[in-house]
Amino acid sequence: MTAARTKNRRVIPHRERELPRHEVRTRPVRLKDAAAEPVLPAMPGPLAAGTVSRGSRRGLDAFAFFVANLQTGFGPFLAVYFSQAQWTQSDIGFALTVGSLVSLLGQVPGGAFVDAVRSKRFAAGVSVVAISASALALVVWPSFLIVLLAMAAHSAASCILTPAIAAISIGLVGHARAGERLGRNASFQAMGNACAAAVMGACGYYLSNGAVFYLTAALVLPTVIALSFIRADEIDANVRMQGAAAPASESGALRTLLTNRGLLAFAACMTLFFLANAAMLPLVGSALTLRASETATALVAACIMVPQAVLAVCAPAVGRAAERYGRYPVLLVGFAALPLRGLLFAYTTDPYLLVAIQILDGVSASVLGVMVPLVVSDLTRGSGRFNLALGAVGTAMGIGAALSTSLAGIMADRLGSHAAFLGLAVVGLAAFLLVALAMPETRVSEAGREPETA
Repeated sequence: MTAARTKNRRVIPHRERELPRHEVRTRPVRLKDAAAEPVLPAMPGPLAAGTVSRGSRRGLDAFAFFVANLQTGFGPFLAVYFSQAQWTQSDIGFALTVGSLVSLLGQVPGGAFVDAVRSKRFAAGVSVVAISASALALVVWPSFLIVLLAMAAHSAASCILTPAIAAISIGLVGHARAGERLGRNASFQAMGNACAAAVMGACGYYLSNGAVFYLTAALVLPTVIALSFIRADEIDANVRMQGAAAPASESGALRTLLTNRGLLAFAACMTLFFLANAAMLPLVGSALTLRASETATALVAACIMVPQAVLAVCAPAVGRAAERYGRYPVLLVGFAALPLRGLLFAYTTDPYLLVAIQILDGVSASVLGVMVPLVVSDLTRGSGRFNLALGAVGTAMGIGAALSTSLAGIMADRLGSHAAFLGLAVVGLAAFLLVALAMPETRVSEAGREPETA
C-alpha cells in the first residue's frame, strides 16, 4: 500500500484572505530581480521634464487671453476717457508720456526682478493686481496726480508681466518646445485683444467710458483664477534644468549681456524694425482720413483688427516652424514683410487695399510675437539672465518706436506721405539686411549645448 503524496500548500496570511482573489495572485518574481529593483510606492510630486498637465496648459492659455483683455483697457480708450473728462490735450499728452517713459526705462529692471524672484507665478500675479488697481484708480479718483501715478504703476507692472509670462511658458514646456508654446500664447493674446476691444467698445457706447475701466479692474478675478491653475512645481522643475545659476553681481550680468554679440545684433535689428514699423499705421490713418473721411474710423478699426486676426491664426504655425526649420529663416520672413508693406502703402490709393495690405503687418506680428522671447532665450540659455536680456531687447524696441513717429512726421510734413512711406520702407529694408547678414541661427543643436551656426 502506497502512502498518499502530501501536497505543499502555501499558508495564506489572514490579511491576504480578506483581499479579492485577483489581488492575491501575482506574477512570480525572481529573488535577484526583487533584490535589484525594489518596488516603491508612488509618491506625488512634479511631473517628468517636458510633461505638462492639462490644467497647467489650459491655465496658461486662459491667463494669456485675460492678460490681453486687461491691457486692452489701457489702449485707445484712455484718450477717449480723458477727452470726455475735459482734459486738455497737453495734460493728456503728459499723462501718456509718463506711462511711455516708465515703460521704456522699466524694461531692464523689470526683467532683472523676474530673474531674481523665486516664483514666476507670484511676479505675474502681483503685476496683474497692480494693473487692475491702476484701472480702478483712473475711474474712481480721476485727479491729475492719481492718474499720473496710475499710469506709472501700469507701465511698471507691464514691464514685469511680459517677461514673467515668457518665463512661465518656457519653464512649463522646456526649451525644446518653447516655440510652439510661445506661438500658442500669442494666438490667445490676439483673441483676447479682439474680444476685449469689442466688449469694451460696447460698454463705452451703451454705458459710459468709465465703465471700460471698471470692466478692466474686474478682469483681475478670472485672470488670477487662470493663473492659479498653472502648477508651480511644473514650472520650477523645468527651470532648474535650464542651466547654470545667475551671475553673482548685476555688473557681471550686464557685462555678460554686453559681450553677447548675437544679443547685441538682435537688439539692433529690433530697433530698426520698430523705427520703420511704429509710424506706419498712424500714417495709414492720416491717409484714410484724407481719402475716405466718412468711413475713415471704420477703416482704421479694420486696419487694427486684420493683423490681430492673422496673428491669432498664424502664431502657432510660426512656433512650430521655428522648431522645425530654425529661427533664422522665420525671422527673415517676418522682417521681409515690413519693407514690402511700406512699399505697397506708398503706391496704393484705394482705401480698401490699404486695409488688405495690413495682412503683412499680421505676418510680422506673428513672427516677432514668437521669435523675440524665443531668440533671447536661445542666446542667454544657461546664463540665468533671460528676463534681464528680454527687458534690454524691449528697451531697444521702445527706443525705435519712440523715434519712429517723429521721423515719419518730419518726412510727411516736408516731403509728403508718399515719401514718408518710402523712407520707412528703406529703414525696414535695412533691418532685413541686418538680420540676413548679422544674425546667427540660434536654435540649440541636438547635443543641447551650443547654438547651431548659420
